[in-house]
Amino acid sequence: MKLKGPTTTWTLFSSTEIPLSLQISKREMEIKISVSSISLFLLFLMLHFHQMQCGVTYDRKAIIINGQRRILISGSIHYPRSTPEMWEGLIKKAKDGGLDVIQTYVFWNGHEPSPGNYNFEGRYDLVRFVKTVQKAGMYVHLRVGPYACAEWNFGGFPVWLKYVPGISFRTDNEPFKMAMQGFTQKIVDLMKSEGLYESQGGPIILSQIENEYGPLSNVLGPPGHAYMTWAAKMAVGMDTGVPWVMCKEDDAPDPVINTCNGFYCDAFDPNKPYKPAMWTEAWSGWFTEFGGTIHKRPVQDLAFGVARFIQKGGSFVNYYMYHGGTNFGRTAGGPFITTSYDYDAPIDEYGLIRQPKYGHLKELHRAIKLCEPALVAADPIVTSLGTYQQSHVFSSASGGCAAFLANYNPNDIARVMFNNMHYSLPPWSISILPDCRNVVFNTAKVGVQTSQMQMSVGNVQSLSWETYDEDVSALEDNSMITSVGLLEQVNITRDTSDYLWYMTSVEISSSEAFLRGGERPTLIVQSAGHALHVFINGQLSGSTYGSREDRRFVHTSKVNLRAGANRIALLSVAMGLPNVGAHFESWSTGVLGPVALHGLNEGKRDLTWQKWSYQVGLKGEAMNLESPNGIASVEWMQASLAVQKQQPLTWYKAYFDAPGGDEPLALDMGSMGKGQVWINGQSIGRYWSAVANGMCNECSYAGTYRAPKCQTGCGQPTQRWYHVPRSWVQPNRNLLVVFEEIGGDASGISLAKRSVSTVCSDVSEWHPMIKNWHIESYGKSEEIHRPKVHLRCAPGQSISAIKFASFGTPSGTCGNFQQGACHSQNSYSVLEKRCIGQQRCAVTIAMSNFGGDPCPNVLKRVAVEAVCTSTTQPNP
Repeated sequence: MKLKGPTTTWTLFSSTEIPLSLQISKREMEIKISVSSISLFLLFLMLHFHQMQCGVTYDRKAIIINGQRRILISGSIHYPRSTPEMWEGLIKKAKDGGLDVIQTYVFWNGHEPSPGNYNFEGRYDLVRFVKTVQKAGMYVHLRVGPYACAEWNFGGFPVWLKYVPGISFRTDNEPFKMAMQGFTQKIVDLMKSEGLYESQGGPIILSQIENEYGPLSNVLGPPGHAYMTWAAKMAVGMDTGVPWVMCKEDDAPDPVINTCNGFYCDAFDPNKPYKPAMWTEAWSGWFTEFGGTIHKRPVQDLAFGVARFIQKGGSFVNYYMYHGGTNFGRTAGGPFITTSYDYDAPIDEYGLIRQPKYGHLKELHRAIKLCEPALVAADPIVTSLGTYQQSHVFSSASGGCAAFLANYNPNDIARVMFNNMHYSLPPWSISILPDCRNVVFNTAKVGVQTSQMQMSVGNVQSLSWETYDEDVSALEDNSMITSVGLLEQVNITRDTSDYLWYMTSVEISSSEAFLRGGERPTLIVQSAGHALHVFINGQLSGSTYGSREDRRFVHTSKVNLRAGANRIALLSVAMGLPNVGAHFESWSTGVLGPVALHGLNEGKRDLTWQKWSYQVGLKGEAMNLESPNGIASVEWMQASLAVQKQQPLTWYKAYFDAPGGDEPLALDMGSMGKGQVWINGQSIGRYWSAVANGMCNECSYAGTYRAPKCQTGCGQPTQRWYHVPRSWVQPNRNLLVVFEEIGGDASGISLAKRSVSTVCSDVSEWHPMIKNWHIESYGKSEEIHRPKVHLRCAPGQSISAIKFASFGTPSGTCGNFQQGACHSQNSYSVLEKRCIGQQRCAVTIAMSNFGGDPCPNVLKRVAVEAVCTSTTQPNP
């Protein structure tokens, strides 16, 4: 007998085939067959239901992983902006900080530097990076793009893509779509071959196609819409088994999820009611540009933005960046983006934890996770608690309840009644109540320690420098490109170098008035960027720079010309190719003119359409002077540094031994001008001591944050310190090579360790876990609920001194605490006894610990600043 189930035919014995001892009646057989059929069908349903529950899907409440709705906390870590040796530590810190997911772009130009030639090694070992995340038990959101933006050179596109015949980027253009699909397929196939999608048991739960396309789609109109629709269909057709997203694309077609990027995303709604609310870039700070200030985002405001998104029903938040890292080599785009991509992230550029940002967000994530069952079960019920105050209450079917109490007023504390209880809400804050009664977290109340970093030079190793001069006068005409008129820079260099020489000759008559004591002529050069050094007869005449806001600039300088032939050499310097904007592949770079001399007897002489010669790059680049193998190709000069100061176009080399310990390392380039630096052949990146211009005012966390709000570093070099990965140095005889464009003092270059210098804690006696806390009830709560001061130095350090301590009413912030009118005289002795010599310590805030109450009926706090000192022994 055969029974057909939904997908399988089952064969049973007939009665004649059953042994006599086992034979049963026909009626009994029918009953047993019926039971068997039902059992098999139920088994099938169970298996089919299990299959439906496996994998990654979504509904309007959340991403669903193996049948479970999840509130997911994610952080961006870009694998090429750190080293493989750093990845495991970075990812572990991210997990310890409460993250579930690591998000990264995929960088096309790093993986396919020339057509069909792929690179998945070293910092571009994408498979190793994803597997490192998997090993840590975390998920991956892979933003394939392949357009990245990301302040990365050319937005992540390889420069060769620009020269594909008939191509037009990011629009309904067949050559571009073919190339884009080819690379996307390459990445998807690579991930599949390694079993890295969640549908295969891997960690990748989400992928992204395109990136921030909405604004461009609006500009391009129908071709943009057609391309966006094609991209979504193409990606979904690759059958990864996980959802695809499009950030900043309100029109993302099903089943692709549209998501939000920004400082805040609480006003965002998906374009369909059955899609979850996802925030793919919660900006933890902002990028830095040479000549600009450093942008800081207070953690209280970042936490407020995240809590505000979650309370509205958001289910996925990604910090951009969680670790920003470093733009090694020539990877920074922009142009003018700094080598540092620190981003004021919770883990700093060097891989060290930034406090209090890291710790405060960790507490936020813990509070959100306590609310998760209620958050994914229902929509919030929103109730007004005042003019600027609201409650968002989530209830689950099992009786769970979670509440968010918000005060949007940026200036005033709000006292509200909720659930028959009184709550005090600081300005611009949200309190989280996982049980709708007890506050476990408030976004404005930072209870974790603050850490301050230092660059410790220690015993400065005297470097013995040798130099090599580029010698502008020795540029060879016979090896150059020649043309009538001025040519665009990237079309000639193909971005193989930042540098392009433009050279021409000018004949000056002996009858010119300026040769007899008149005013010198003026050279005017109009450039499309990004920097220009002008040499007249081999001597530097002047330099001019553009900016991120105004890439085009005009160089004007008085020039020293002589009777007869004069050689004008213009060194145009790129500072990274554009990474954003409509058809940025068509933007021009370099000296495009006009170029003219003013002040001659004839008035103005236009040089634009003269014969010009071109040389790509520097002689030193051609000879690989930055590498250990290339330095022997020239004769280096041992010269007095006093003579070499302010010498343009000079190569420097020296050897150094690595300092002991495992602290991150940095080069101090503050004494130099502008150029590039290498260690053991590895490019640290571009350096430039451009001074930061901007408004550096006092910063308050309260109120809407924008990039200009909290700026620091005015009047100082935008970037002085340059990250040197530990894995790039060996114990002895490390080669340091510097190319200086405009002149600097190499004797000021030094290598430093980055470490925690001081740690601070500033904790109120009030604690959110204490129920119905009132000043007059101080001392009556259970000891377990009392808040504690926690201090913790970095591994390998211990607390060597208490720089400040006060139990009472101290004022100020870490680094500038001051005693208030109320102060316990025992403050220093208590902290010193508990903490000196310890790597970490904790002190309960209780009157008994401080010898009594210094000011009854006053809400007190403990502020402490401790000095951290290395416990490791330096190399002799």
